Amino acid sequence: MKVVIQRVSKANVKVEEKISGEIGEGLLVLLGIEDADTEEDIQWLSNKIVNLRIFNDENGVMNRSVLEMNGSILLVSQFTLHASTKKGNRPSYIKASKPDFAVPMYEKMIAQLETDLGKKIQTGIFGADMKVELLNDGPVTIIIDSKNKE
Repeated sequence: MKVVIQRVSKANVKVEEKISGEIGEGLLVLLGIEDADTEEDIQWLSNKIVNLRIFNDENGVMNRSVLEMNGSILLVSQFTLHASTKKGNRPSYIKASKPDFAVPMYEKMIAQLETDLGKKIQTGIFGADMKVELLNDGPVTIIIDSKNKE
């Protein structure tokens, strides 16, 4: 699994001009799923996301997590995170999972994030043409790949 995490002041995702998910201060998480992903990846990544210390403390130092500051999470599926640009100019998405595998994994990630955060998260709609709007705070953007735990 790959994620792009953005610290936001606010974010929303729309499908057909209707908001399907919206948050104030918190994290916008773009999630890419591949067939090699497991429930262990979900647990590891969810724990990492909710405990990542990228929010400012009272001294202006990034020392607080979304969990500690009672922030929100907006999770949006994004198969293009697994784009291969090795050959040519048209990306290949062959590593991105098909819906029969990806949808259950996406739903498990939602459930795990809600458990780890202790409250409901907001989401986009898997496979839909979504419009994501955000105000990146910082900007702070972190990329994490569960297969490359650096």
